[in-house]
Amino acid sequence: MKSFSTAKGLVITFLIVVFVSVTFSSSPLATAQDPEPILIGFTSDASGQYANSGAMDRRGMLMAIEEFNANGGVLGRPIEWIHYDTETTPATGTRVAERMINQDGVDFLIGAVSSGVANAISQVAQQYGVIYLNTNSSSPSESGQDCHRTKFVWDGHGGNFSQATVAGAVEEYGSDWLLLTNDYVWGHETSAATRTLAEANGANIVDELLVPQGTRDFSSYLLTIQQESPDVVAAAVGGDDQKAMRIQVTELGLDRDIAWINNQQDWPDVYGLPPFGLFGTTWYYNLDLPGVDEFVARYQEMFPDSRIEVPGNVFYNGYMATHALLSAIEEAGTTNNHEVIQILENAQFTAEERMQHHDAWMNPDNHHIQQTIYLGAANLEPEAEYDIYEIVAIVSPDDAMSIAEGCVLESFEDTPVFEP
Repeated sequence: MKSFSTAKGLVITFLIVVFVSVTFSSSPLATAQDPEPILIGFTSDASGQYANSGAMDRRGMLMAIEEFNANGGVLGRPIEWIHYDTETTPATGTRVAERMINQDGVDFLIGAVSSGVANAISQVAQQYGVIYLNTNSSSPSESGQDCHRTKFVWDGHGGNFSQATVAGAVEEYGSDWLLLTNDYVWGHETSAATRTLAEANGANIVDELLVPQGTRDFSSYLLTIQQESPDVVAAAVGGDDQKAMRIQVTELGLDRDIAWINNQQDWPDVYGLPPFGLFGTTWYYNLDLPGVDEFVARYQEMFPDSRIEVPGNVFYNGYMATHALLSAIEEAGTTNNHEVIQILENAQFTAEERMQHHDAWMNPDNHHIQQTIYLGAANLEPEAEYDIYEIVAIVSPDDAMSIAEGCVLESFEDTPVFEP
């Protein structure tokens, strides 16, 4: 039985019959003698623009769950999971979240790459009081106007990456900038953050080109870029769109005479492609830090047949978010959402725990983790075929901080109590 109740005492009880027609964890359901499992719903894309990143996001979650299950689960309860494809579509994200909560009886929701999908899921999660971890979507609004008491955001957002890259790029490459923007919420908000910082540092925005999601032919955009000949192209283009763009940019040689600033590049989107430009990320497999080599080895052991031979930032974010949630449940000694939320929103992490260069912490006012941001560029002397980037700058959480406007978290009184 699962109960949802408000702080005012209204209780609605659902009898949950777990029937899953898609992906379900391989461990058996609990018998009458076994502890009831903790059931986590993976809300990540398996199709659409972010299908590849969605797959890596899930793998990160899975490795964290496997590690906890190998040590007896959480509070003596095994951890199980289900997954439905959110299709990189907000409407599907809403349906998936509703089904997982009301039909499958999930206890927590984890996963996102598309910010539009993440926002849709989080609205449903807040309605029921279900804790939701947005692992990998990067729109500032996720911890701004679309924040929720039950939602926690684990990736850097467009403002963080712009804060880390823009000022130095204006000085290094020139003042005439062109913005190339995926025409949806993440693209718009990321380019807006870039525009603000670039202009504040003396840049002149000569043009902004809007790229619809699903674009595969970039010839008209690249022709315009050739004609306008800016010093810098600041691209906020993601997923499979970015793959197509990168290939066509290098084929035309536009990466040689124009500096490209890619606000953020996810590892599944760039793996195996020609490297170019400067970009921000939260982690790299080749960081010379304690625990990194062992983390990479665990990934390779668990996913030996993966086309992507080493983990990247998307896997890392999925793993770290899931590990933090399960650790918070253990620390709270309960799955009660209000108590777990209070642990998460005051969480602090050492640099060693995070395998980053600086300590990290959850901002209690907007539920966005403040963490190290790395700047990457093409590696001209790779140690392996997948060693395509080198880290050229390390930016502390304080220096990368960019607080999105508009966040007003719901009160605990207005957040339903949910205790799975």
